[in-house]
Amino acid sequence: MALLPLYFFFLFLSVSSGEFSSQVGVNYGQLGDNLPSPKQSVKLIQSLGAKRVKIYDANHDILNALNGTNLQVCIMVPNEIINNISTSQKLADSWVETNVVPFYSTTKIRYLLVGNEVISGSPKDIWSNIVPAMRKIKKSLKTHGLDKIKVSTSMAMDVLESSFPPSNGTFRSDIADSIVRPLLQFLHRTKSFYFLDVYPYFAWVMDPKNINLEYALFESRTIKYTDRLSNLTYTNLFDQMVDSVVFAMKRLGYPDIRIWIAETGWPNAGDIDQIGANIYNAATYNRNVVKKLTAKPPIGTPARPGWVIPSLIFALYNENQKPGPGTERHFGLLYPNGTKIYGIDLSGKTPDSCFEPLPKPDNNEPYKGKIWCVAAKGVNETALSSALSYACSQGNRTCDPIQPGKKCFKPDSLFWHASYAFSSYWSQSRKTGATCYFNGLATQTAKDPSFGHCKFPSVSL
Repeated sequence: MALLPLYFFFLFLSVSSGEFSSQVGVNYGQLGDNLPSPKQSVKLIQSLGAKRVKIYDANHDILNALNGTNLQVCIMVPNEIINNISTSQKLADSWVETNVVPFYSTTKIRYLLVGNEVISGSPKDIWSNIVPAMRKIKKSLKTHGLDKIKVSTSMAMDVLESSFPPSNGTFRSDIADSIVRPLLQFLHRTKSFYFLDVYPYFAWVMDPKNINLEYALFESRTIKYTDRLSNLTYTNLFDQMVDSVVFAMKRLGYPDIRIWIAETGWPNAGDIDQIGANIYNAATYNRNVVKKLTAKPPIGTPARPGWVIPSLIFALYNENQKPGPGTERHFGLLYPNGTKIYGIDLSGKTPDSCFEPLPKPDNNEPYKGKIWCVAAKGVNETALSSALSYACSQGNRTCDPIQPGKKCFKPDSLFWHASYAFSSYWSQSRKTGATCYFNGLATQTAKDPSFGHCKFPSVSL
């Protein structure tokens, strides 16, 4: 009889532990030149109903702003210093002493990621040093009595070479044994999490003809997919993607490592040539994924029914300095002025009927027509001149028509010359990954900027 109360005591500890909580948090990125202060941002995070926050460094101003709050915090060792930390316990100690120790007593730092999507976006010479750096950071935390902080790294879906069907989930052969296996060994030994960035939006965009949009948005009531190998049935794309990682880990001998959704979300806007990036879809996806992740009892996934999946929505703000296509700058729940882009409650307690009606989507089908890439109005002229020089230096006679005496030289204007150069460069290089961005100096337009005898190159969709 004496064992019964003790059993329930430990059961309470495991269920109420922050590690296994179903509460949803938010990613607080800082790649914008017009964002609110850390103190204002923390208040906004709390107003969204978030219980956790992840930052992409260990910004002291942000950590100070989080002081005394009830928000669980995830900080990050930048990719650029992983190599150095991996070979120096002294450097790892110094990083922890500078960025963790002074804040831990009053700021709830509970998770520490060594790198962000290193496999996806950093040089290969860093890859093999992720786990050695994690070991040194973990050792330093233990030395300072902070070994309860979970150490991991974040991975995108591109670490898989196969994700369909989910039961065929397999890590890439170039990293499976050399990088992922040691990572899983570390996570298993330290009882940490596999931090996964999962975006059904990107999977849908790659194949919108064969992947139903409602299935990607958790809105489908009739579409189901049964994995014939596992006999598991799926009702949404998110579960498929997560379970493909579950099976990939199982294939390497680690079937029970918990997954933490480090990033998920849907863009609220994008470029003209990017389909499905709109407020309606963003609100629908994020509201639905929050409902799923905060459900009580936990729903889990078909491969792990009833498992709690800790999670963080990407992102707090639309960040205007993020490079790449337009969607990269439009994943926010908030505009930079702090107002909500659409109604959302990360606690999952507010029914959708309490939110304002959403604008109808107008770009769920691919755009058909021509698009030009022109200089954005009001940008810095010095920067614009540098971007013009860059575009003209890429070969393929990109800027021949704007040379003196040629048909597009006049009007002799930096704005028009840059617009022509951007359109010319983008039309030639888009298929190889070029974007109409130029560090924020360019924008897409469906209005033909050509004039007189000067015809601007375009992209036809």
